[in-house]
Amino acid sequence: MDVWACLNRRTPFALPHAAAADALHRSLTWARRCRIPAFVKLAKRVTRHHDRILAAIEHGLSNGLIESTNTKIRLITRIAFGFHSTESLIALAMLSLGGHRPTLPGRK
Repeated sequence: MDVWACLNRRTPFALPHAAAADALHRSLTWARRCRIPAFVKLAKRVTRHHDRILAAIEHGLSNGLIESTNTKIRLITRIAFGFHSTESLIALAMLSLGGHRPTLPGRK
């Protein structure tokens, strides 16, 4: 695999665990020898969290769902600026994100 493909931040997550570990190792090896300060700093940071990164790849974990929910809550909060109480904001968030879909009056 090409070094530039290994440096793509999403490439290891698309590979099986063993191939991802190899791609991560090769990209770290290249980044440590690189003279570009940003890559050297990135290599140190990735090395510090190496085991956690490989565990996330192995188990398919991501914080994407949490980030998506936080963004939706921020949007609902902006919509709710005109509400008189926080209970209305909480009710709107629960309706939007809680998974409960009550039937509306006059609808089946």
